[in-house]
Amino acid sequence: MIAGAGQAGARAAEALRSRGFKGAITMIGDEPHPPYERPQLSKAMLHSPDTPVAYIKQPRDWNEALGVRLKTGAAAVDCDTDRRIVSTADGRSFPFDRLLLATGTRPRRLAALEGASLDVQYLRNVEDAFQFRRHIAARSRIVIVGGGVIGLEAACAAAKSGCHVTVIESEARLLARAFPTLISDLVADRHRSHGVAFVFSATVTGSTSHSVQLSNGTEIVADLVLVGIGVTPSSELAARLGLPTVDGIAVDVCGRTAVSDVFCAGDAALQWSRCHGRAVRVETWANAQNQAIAVAANMIGEINAYNDPPWFWTDQYDLNIQVVGDMRDADHIARGDPASAKFSIIAMRGTEVVGALAVNAAKDMAMLRRIIAANAKPLRAYLESPSYDLRAALKAQ
Repeated sequence: MIAGAGQAGARAAEALRSRGFKGAITMIGDEPHPPYERPQLSKAMLHSPDTPVAYIKQPRDWNEALGVRLKTGAAAVDCDTDRRIVSTADGRSFPFDRLLLATGTRPRRLAALEGASLDVQYLRNVEDAFQFRRHIAARSRIVIVGGGVIGLEAACAAAKSGCHVTVIESEARLLARAFPTLISDLVADRHRSHGVAFVFSATVTGSTSHSVQLSNGTEIVADLVLVGIGVTPSSELAARLGLPTVDGIAVDVCGRTAVSDVFCAGDAALQWSRCHGRAVRVETWANAQNQAIAVAANMIGEINAYNDPPWFWTDQYDLNIQVVGDMRDADHIARGDPASAKFSIIAMRGTEVVGALAVNAAKDMAMLRRIIAANAKPLRAYLESPSYDLRAALKAQ
């Protein structure tokens, strides 16, 4: 049984079949759609009206090709581990022997805009992307609350289409949670060159039918407010199982929870990260896919410890930015010239490489991901040299 029909749930179902599992698989999702790729929602689907929904498989293929019983339109909300039954919000019940929680996350709501007469939306599903795309086509005045990756990707698409865009960020700079100041400034400058305005160190306190009001006394006219202030794990089902759910569903390196035969993978999983030195939730496409594949194998008796370093990417106009590991609380080494808009920054704690960020430097990132995954320890003096061949760090292992 798989509770959740997103990236993690879908890849787990595929992995179970590819590893020879012949038993029944039921996958339950709250959306009316079959599983689809989410990165497109703030990327390709906003830039091109003709971009189709990137379904992982067509609806009938789940049953006909994989023999997966796909039930959409109602979330799994309760579980009886004694009777081995999962129940959905619409009253259906499904038996299971082993259960994978792939319930993902939901957008964090902005209380100051709940019940507002102004058009307010979040960007989490296909319908959200379609709605935002209509505003882009209408060249609306758009206020985006939150200067994180999703908000900035939406800002990029809207600005390129001629919308008037203002981004409200409560911190003093963009992307403060994961990016060094150098990158925050680079991204802000790119957005300003496309007409995007920023208000920093301010929050939304209220609204009228045509504007938002800020904590600094400013009022900004808007046709639409897009809220992107993070997500919270969808852990209600885990709570019904008696699992602790503070900022996620705790798992071991094999994806096992504290309840026998119950596993978890994807955005809701609270998993150990060597790069961070603590347990974290990893809200990335790559983790939802790769962790789910590893955990699916463990569900049928294999022992696969999953410890891939977190990795994600974002496209901001002509900047492709990729991040692996953890960039915070570390010494940063620049590789290449930041003024050239093609460079990397490597994060070290002592002798350990714990993170890296690459701007338009995909080849560097490919090697840095391998270095971090292998826990290689190249000398800092080597990394500081732009002529150093990163492949040598792996050969020295």
